[in-house]
Amino acid sequence: MPGSYLKEFRYNIILSIPVILGMLGHTFVQLADNIMVGQLGAAELAAVSLGNSFVFIGLALGIGFSTAMTPLVAEADGAGKYKYAKSILKHGLVLCTVLGVVLFAVIMAAKPLMFMMRQSEEVVILAAPYLDLVALSLIPLVIFQALKQFSEGLSETKYPMYATIVANVINIVINYLLVFGMFGFPKLGIVGAAVGTLVSRVVMVFHMWFLLQRSEKFRFFITNINFIKLNKSVSTKIINIGFPSALQMFFEVATFTLAIWLSGILGKNAQAANQIVLNLSSVTYMFAMGLGVTAMIRVGKQKGLRNFVELRRIARSIFILVIVIQTTFAILLAIGKDWLPSLYLNMNELVSLNDNLEVITFATELILVAALFQISDGIQIVALGALRGLQDVKIPTFMTFISYWIIGFPTSYYLGLKTDLGSTGIWLGLLVGLTVSAILLYFRFEYMTKKLIATELNAV
Repeated sequence: MPGSYLKEFRYNIILSIPVILGMLGHTFVQLADNIMVGQLGAAELAAVSLGNSFVFIGLALGIGFSTAMTPLVAEADGAGKYKYAKSILKHGLVLCTVLGVVLFAVIMAAKPLMFMMRQSEEVVILAAPYLDLVALSLIPLVIFQALKQFSEGLSETKYPMYATIVANVINIVINYLLVFGMFGFPKLGIVGAAVGTLVSRVVMVFHMWFLLQRSEKFRFFITNINFIKLNKSVSTKIINIGFPSALQMFFEVATFTLAIWLSGILGKNAQAANQIVLNLSSVTYMFAMGLGVTAMIRVGKQKGLRNFVELRRIARSIFILVIVIQTTFAILLAIGKDWLPSLYLNMNELVSLNDNLEVITFATELILVAALFQISDGIQIVALGALRGLQDVKIPTFMTFISYWIIGFPTSYYLGLKTDLGSTGIWLGLLVGLTVSAILLYFRFEYMTKKLIATELNAV
């Protein structure tokens, strides 16, 4: 029995690597911003953290909504319904474009909240112009997500990876030129980082479309699309899966966002430390998320074939794989807890040396907590992917709400602000929320697959 799971590792890894690299691309945009901006000081790093905390929520809703396309396309592909898959692409692009514009408008309307959140005035003043441009970049990013999820639904995962790599190169170059004012370019500080993010995400959309146009496999799907003529039933199908999926990501990401705000109440150094560890955790999370997408693709395809026994075996192989990978990350984080935070700060700057040393002290403690929740984080995201592949989204949405908002965040609030644990207490609350989510979602998957297998057997 273990061998039947292990033999799937190779294909799961092959399918997931481009997805992981593509997802890491989103994180590396923030990583480049954080490392370069961190050289300017703790206040600038905290400002990026505060600005991104608003954008993370929009990003979660946009990515979560777009994931509805992948299981629908995978199922259509498994059933040979290619015209329906093309219709999903058309409607998904329209819906994601509208959503991107709405998310930008909502963030701009919520911007005054930064001045009411008991954050450092210095940090808020720096964060405001940064937020304007990064929020605008959500529009091209969500459009890219529609193209990405469609491509992955057809088990073609390398094109999003290529587009993301090009975008990251552009982002790093622009950051270098504008954050520090190199080669005669103006020194814009954190605003320069925001310009890099916006430009790179616009390029990402056009490059992705260019790659799909050149592919023989995708030519049928992306040519002669009539965006004027829309079908209500297809739009409704995407929304019915996309909206709960968006809420699932929102509940988790919003909890981490609230952790940023709680850390801001504790001071700019605590907030900067939180941003460092959040960024490191985002890197490991993208590996798990790549496997979650792999689960969504493979489960969706098996659902189209109505092979539920095979579906369950494949999904279990991905659960085992994510546990192995996330355990490895947990060990690496624990080993590097004292060294990793120093990558984000300029330890040669004597003026801010005391602040930077305090940031590293805080971050070291948080990294240990982040190491502890690696396995829970991996299991819950793969379980969500498998359940989305089954198009089971409503009950899992309720489960994520309970895990993060009823259990996780209140624990973070109490331990962080009402005890002496401070930032560590905030992250212990995140650990609790992720663990509860992992347990609930895994058992939901087991229940659903048992039910599907029994129904299929009874039909025979």
